[in-house]
Amino acid sequence: MNMHVETAQPAVSISNLSKTYDTGFEALKSVNLDIRKGEIFALLGPNGAGKTTLIGSVCGLVNPTSGTILVNGHDVIEEFRKTRAVIGLVPQELTGERYETVWDNVSFTRGLFGKPRNDALVEKILKDLSLWDKRKERVITLSGGMKRRVLIAKAMSHQPAILFLDEPTAGVDVELRRDMWRVVRDLKESGVTIILTTHYIEEAEEMADRIGIISNGEIILVEEKNELMAKLGKKDLTIELQDPIATLPEHLVSLGLRLEREGTQLVHSYDTQAERTGIASLMAAVSAEGLRIRDLSTSQSSLEDIFIGLLRDRT
Repeated sequence: MNMHVETAQPAVSISNLSKTYDTGFEALKSVNLDIRKGEIFALLGPNGAGKTTLIGSVCGLVNPTSGTILVNGHDVIEEFRKTRAVIGLVPQELTGERYETVWDNVSFTRGLFGKPRNDALVEKILKDLSLWDKRKERVITLSGGMKRRVLIAKAMSHQPAILFLDEPTAGVDVELRRDMWRVVRDLKESGVTIILTTHYIEEAEEMADRIGIISNGEIILVEEKNELMAKLGKKDLTIELQDPIATLPEHLVSLGLRLEREGTQLVHSYDTQAERTGIASLMAAVSAEGLRIRDLSTSQSSLEDIFIGLLRDRT
């Protein structure tokens, strides 16, 4: 099954993509990236890393300096109309015809892509995004979270096969964010390929199939999310002592243990891929020092820990 996924034509194929602006700023540096059909791909990176420039290049909003981009096998420059027709874009900025009603805004966008009127589809999109009750209200009167939902509805109005979400939940409260996650998952279930950039790393951890990390215009890592967290994650083994100790015996220090919580806990960090290595002997060493153990627990690093560590290693 995996072989079929790997050999299938990518939804988006980016080759040697570079972009240098007139100011001399090099936003993208020879980026190579394939997005698989039907996946949720999260692109992570700090501000100014090149995320929005990369998305803009695929969507035809930015003219690359060099390189090629194929969408479903078609060149985005030579066949712009064909490729743009299969792409939906939810930008960061809250744009749109603010004085129109929600219904007219979404219906009009569908028409811009040359699609025939389809009231039933627009109704479904608005209901899926909890916008149905707001359909007669002018966009300008809506909250920031509702305006962002309108942007998603507009992007979905022409039934795109590929959806770009550029910081889709920025400035949105937690309840609304989780609502949007549900919508994105439903879109994936219907076969839509989704590429999202996000500041909320929990968003990528919750939803993404694969993670790409971009820094200073370069893709520094692309990995299956679960493999990334297993490969680069750390686990902490926490040993809670029956009685606190003032200092850690030298032998335990040499084994990589550290004393925390005012002498009540011993903590050992280790690679998740080697989680059995040395643990038994470590426990024996603690017992040999005459320390009585009250409890044991483990915790695994989050995607955010991994992300911060990778960026730190690059500087």
